Amino acid sequence: MRVVSADGSALHAEVYGPEGAPAVVLAHGWTCSTQFWAAQVRDLSVDHRVVVYDQRGHGRSPAAGPGGYSTGALADDLEAVLAATLAPGEKAVLVGHSMGGMTLMAAAGRPRLRAHAAAVLLCSTGPSRLVAESLVLPLRAGRLRTRLTRAVLGARAPLGPVTAASKAVLKYATMGPGSAPERVAECARIVHACPRRVRVAWSHVLAELDLEAGVRELTVPTAVLAGTADRLTPPVHARALAAALPACAGLEELAGVGHMTPVEAPEAVTARIRALVTTYLREREEAA
Repeated sequence: MRVVSADGSALHAEVYGPEGAPAVVLAHGWTCSTQFWAAQVRDLSVDHRVVVYDQRGHGRSPAAGPGGYSTGALADDLEAVLAATLAPGEKAVLVGHSMGGMTLMAAAGRPRLRAHAAAVLLCSTGPSRLVAESLVLPLRAGRLRTRLTRAVLGARAPLGPVTAASKAVLKYATMGPGSAPERVAECARIVHACPRRVRVAWSHVLAELDLEAGVRELTVPTAVLAGTADRLTPPVHARALAAALPACAGLEELAGVGHMTPVEAPEAVTARIRALVTTYLREREEAA
């Protein structure tokens, strides 16, 4: 379905699963698309109503409208998707990976998030200092590493076709050392499909990210999931989130898993979503 955001930007959204089933909304990360959630959609849509959407400029969502690329735009887009896919007052478990998690933090104080969120899952994400904390470059922490990391993540060079070399680079930067070749290839196809202009525009937003205030406004039960081998958003972010969240519903670190948790460890991510649905949607409905 087509969703229109506050500034007129069009967003591509998809809804799966039976009407009346518990609702789950999945927000993907930087350079990804709805395809990133394929494993979760397949599993959850059997007995959940699953909403996925392409962040502006990604997948089948066209380039941004007048609002451009910003954390405010992320929040606007999420509110538009919630309004278009959920009934008034309908509760859902909201899940965000990487920039998708940042989307939830950016929208934490928004009326529609507060109206619809029963619980939240933040996967492989952080609220600030993304460039400074990144371990993509094997250098000692400091100004030089930060400056070089900013240049690498914001590089304007085209990614080009998916090759053995590009898959090796992607695996090193974003996935755990034990990632299966087919999962590396899947991530490479998705990431390489992101338009260069969109990738660069969002890299500038992420480089200056500061959503610490949004974390404090995320007052619904919020679980945190991270991979111990994540170089893009290392576990230091997850631990800080767990400490700062007003209603942390647990921190889980997946041994040997990198940044692409929903693809690298789909069973673990899906199981955590199901647990949140059981605790904060089904049990609440039964109690009511």
